Amino acid sequence: MFNTILNIASKVLDIAIVWYIFYQLLKYSRNNFKLTLIFKGVLIIVILKLLSDWLKLNTVGIMLEYVISWGPLALIIIFQPEIRNVLESIGRSQLLGRHKTLTVDEREKIVYEIINALDYLKKNRIGALIVIERDYSLAQYIEPANKLYADISSELLISIFFPNNPLHDGGVIIQGDKITCAGSVFPTSMNPNISKRLGTRHRAALGISETTDSIAVVVSEETGRISIAIQSELNYNLSLDDAKMILLEELQPKKETFYEVDKESEGDSNEENNK
Repeated sequence: MFNTILNIASKVLDIAIVWYIFYQLLKYSRNNFKLTLIFKGVLIIVILKLLSDWLKLNTVGIMLEYVISWGPLALIIIFQPEIRNVLESIGRSQLLGRHKTLTVDEREKIVYEIINALDYLKKNRIGALIVIERDYSLAQYIEPANKLYADISSELLISIFFPNNPLHDGGVIIQGDKITCAGSVFPTSMNPNISKRLGTRHRAALGISETTDSIAVVVSEETGRISIAIQSELNYNLSLDDAKMILLEELQPKKETFYEVDKESEGDSNEENNK
């Protein structure tokens, strides 16, 4: 009896692990354009192989067998950077994101300081790139950058991106309620569907949003327009109010709503008990 239960448990665990890996691959490929192309290519090859076997296309079948045999090695070599990014993203994943430890007041203060800085940068058309870390660590981009570990303030953000400042180029990374570093370099998005009007900062913002779950805020140096990249999507030409609402919503801890509901339920229960 015990052996039967153990055998069933091992099979369930085996299936669960496979489905978890499959889920993670789909999750990361959805946010990465090149990985999406890999999956589409593999799917097309599998379909062609099935059709060649069904229609008895021997020549096509032999060619596809060679592709299937050597394809994995070719994919590893060609798409090595993308595969490495996925593995690094999985390894950098944190069970509890840094922003979840912030109180409501701290979160609002951070957004307030960022918005004040954006207002000045927008009016004076000063380019900027601010990346806020969430569940996935940005350690690999922090390591080669200039370390600051300073409290967030609009004055500091403005001074960092002020023209001729040595830290002007690159981006700022925010962890929790601290500016961790400046002058950080991020991967640029290779998505061909991106408008050619977008500059390096916007492509870097999209690039970091494709490989991590961070929030990337961009101010255009040419137009002063504010944009926010999240989950491979660029919210372009935002007003200050729109940018503020997006930041407050995205930085809100996922468990906060449930906590508030539990408190309300607890309060209702206490009222009923008092009655």
